[in-house]
Amino acid sequence: MSAPATDDLSNRLIHLLGADAVMGADDDIERYVHEPRGRYRGQPLAVVRPGSTQEVAAVVALCRDAGVAIVPQGGNTGLVGGAAAGLGRRELIVSLERMRAVRELDPEGATMVVEAGCPLARVREAAAGAGLMFPLHLASSGTATIGGNIATNAGGHMTVRYGNTRRQVLGLEVVLADGSIYNGLTALRKDNSGYDLNQLFIGSEGTLGIVTAASLALVPAPRQSLTTLVGLAELTDALALLRLLRNRLGETLSAFELMPRLAMDYVLADLPDVHDPFGQPHAWYVFAQADSAVAGDWLREACLAALELADLEGLTRDVIVAGGDAQAERLWQLRDAVPRAQKRGGVSLKHDISVPVAAIPAFIEQATAALAEAVPGIRPCVFGHVGDGNLHFNLSQPEHMGADAFRATEPECNRIVFDLVQKHHGSIAAEHGIGRLRRDELARRADPVKLKLLGRLKQCLDPDALFNPGKVVDQHHDS
Repeated sequence: MSAPATDDLSNRLIHLLGADAVMGADDDIERYVHEPRGRYRGQPLAVVRPGSTQEVAAVVALCRDAGVAIVPQGGNTGLVGGAAAGLGRRELIVSLERMRAVRELDPEGATMVVEAGCPLARVREAAAGAGLMFPLHLASSGTATIGGNIATNAGGHMTVRYGNTRRQVLGLEVVLADGSIYNGLTALRKDNSGYDLNQLFIGSEGTLGIVTAASLALVPAPRQSLTTLVGLAELTDALALLRLLRNRLGETLSAFELMPRLAMDYVLADLPDVHDPFGQPHAWYVFAQADSAVAGDWLREACLAALELADLEGLTRDVIVAGGDAQAERLWQLRDAVPRAQKRGGVSLKHDISVPVAAIPAFIEQATAALAEAVPGIRPCVFGHVGDGNLHFNLSQPEHMGADAFRATEPECNRIVFDLVQKHHGSIAAEHGIGRLRRDELARRADPVKLKLLGRLKQCLDPDALFNPGKVVDQHHDS
């Protein structure tokens, strides 16, 4: 855009939203352009903060007429560059952070309607106030927003029981590329009146439309809960323990998280006043949680009986059973601290992947062996939501290797990891999305028919490539 055209758009945006809601390069926009992992730093034309769906629609219409692309942004906690502005093309960041309202909460129907900028923690607190629960739990709950969770189809600790975000969404309100508003904010749990349009936008990473509000399904709040930390000698013991707990605890098993000793070392070094939970180190750790909305004391007895059986079968080496909510929070603190604590190991090459649960031991064994041969001294730090097959297959810098030299190995490390993911019929993007980081990898590895359909959907819903350019798929890919 020419300077006069840019100035004209800025003036129109200020007239529409007010000066306080439009920030240019001379304003403090660091938190909007700083991507959490530091891989991308864009130069947006401006950052705007609309306060209503109608204002979002008006911004879209102005940008469409001016030929300016839009990068939707929630809490800016994404890890694949999905909310980062580009450098080569002038783009407008549209932050939904002012749209934080809980519009409606229906205890009888166990639903709520919230705006896209509402932090996940606030959604969960509002549900808890009505004796209900929104079963999406992330370490970034305080900053991640529900719109971002929907855009990336976020997972988290409780996916093993409740599934990813798309299973919690009943309906959406979305601003489309022509400036119109799709109102699909239904509270219905059964509606077969045509294609489920809501599902198109969940996981689309802001490339098809801007989610402005959502109708969410809630569940009864737990009245019994038990958290346990288990030390294991072998990775295969984790899968055997998962099978045992599922058989014994059924649908009450809400979380089953894996963590290696290396990650525990990082966490213990990073968190002040935190000590090793056991008297001796273990090769692997499992965090498990069981919950029930049914009152009583039977769940604890069932969990203890299952853990006793696991001990008799030689699956466990050490067990801690939380004695209450405070101790449970302290145990989960160890798991939630891993992403930040990994910085203790220097540069980390991160992979958010999934494979079938049964394939996890073979995948990890094959990948770590191949990586050790390619990069001697590499330190795999594999943790995550093993109950649903999602691993954060992160690789810490070898102690004898410099940071730049290790970064230079990333293409080869990626090839090794993703080749094995493909061999085991897994996914290169389990819960973080594709964004900019994995777009080219998706183009190389995805089924050609899938790529064609993705491109046609993009072309159909966003023919002018207005929304989030450079993310997920190549623009107009339909060959």
